Amino acid sequence: MSYRPNVEHVTKASSNDKEGLYEFIVHLQDGTECRVFYNRFPEWKLTNISRLQKTPCPVCRKDFICKCMDNFSDDIGQQMHDGQWFSKALGE
Repeated sequence: MSYRPNVEHVTKASSNDKEGLYEFIVHLQDGTECRVFYNRFPEWKLTNISRLQKTPCPVCRKDFICKCMDNFSDDIGQQMHDGQWFSKALGE
């Protein structure tokens, strides 16, 4: 069975509006939390993703730093666009 991340909730962690840089905390359906970095100019582009160390990795089950979420950055990025999470998180 392959892992499929589902974005459940997004909160804004920090931003630099002048440069168009944003940091979001993405809460996935399985309880995993990721820190996602975006550049807004010229359009929203995911620049980096990392799993927060609150739960073991759902892919490799390691409880330390791994790069597994990099493999799912396209899926998470697409869900962020489709679910209009940017406007929801920025509106909070």
